[in-house]
Parts: sequence; C-alpha cells; structure tokens
Amino acid sequence: MPEEPSAAQLQEEARQFRDQFKTVLLATSGADGSADASYSPCIPDASGDICIFVSELARHTQNLLAQPQAGLMFIADEKDSRNLFARKRLMLNASAKMVQRNEAEWRNIMERMQQTHGNTIKLLMSLPDFHLFRLVIEGGTYVRGFGQAFPVKNGVLEISPQRRSR
Repeated sequence: MPEEPSAAQLQEEARQFRDQFKTVLLATSGADGSADASYSPCIPDASGDICIFVSELARHTQNLLAQPQAGLMFIADEKDSRNLFARKRLMLNASAKMVQRNEAEWRNIMERMQQTHGNTIKLLMSLPDFHLFRLVIEGGTYVRGFGQAFPVKNGVLEISPQRRSR
C-alpha cells in the first residue's frame, strides 16, 4: 500500500494542480439569490489568491459587485480522468475584492495577466467596463479521488493531513 503523502506534499500538489489552469470556474449569486455558473481567465497572485479581469456586461461581474462571494473550481479534464466520479479538483470559497485602476498593484497584476493571456488583455485594459477582482481564498477542499478529500485554508492552499469527513 502506498505511503500517505504529508500535508506539505499535498499542499504542493494542490498548488501545482491549480497553477496549471489559465481559467477558473466561478459560482456566484445575484442580488436576488439566483445562482450563476460561469468561468473566467485568471492568474494566481503572489499570495495565491485568484485574480480575474471581467466586464460589467457579464452576469458574474454584476453578481460580484452585489454579493462579493464566489465559489471557485479547478477540475481535471474529463479525458484525463480514469473515473468521472472521482475527477481531481480544487474547490475554493472566496471573497471578492476589487482592485482599483489607480492602485499600484493593479498595474503589476495586469502585467502578469498580459504575460499569461496575451495581447487581448491590453485591449481589455482600455475598456472602462472591465474590473480587476482579487478572489481572496478563505478555504475549500482538494479532492485527489475517492476518499481523498482534504480541507484547504487560504491562498497558499495550506492543507491539514486530516481527510474531510462526510
């Protein structure tokens, strides 16, 4: 039987899993409580929180402005999963904080966003309806497969070696 990975190994595995994605699946809620599922291109910032640059025309942006909470999910592709019931995934809860264009960190994040996502970002930066959000990670779950769900804390994906109970 293989040896159980340590909390540090799980944390690094979860971080590498998250960092392979250029988009994040989003769950947001409207002011009326209606649920919305969507996605956005993203980058992690230096603290491991997730940054998205989104238009006011998108429902998820309106939702984040009204209710600054979001569920995030990074999930293995179906074609790369042996069993669709046990796809590897990282599910996170976050609070949304808008980063204003006049803040120094806005420029730094947007430069990294352009390095990752190309010249489309340069065009979008010229549009006034686009907003930069930092999705501050509060907690979540890293699932490696059946019976392998681990609680996660904060943006650095600190993992307790205790499996999440049902």
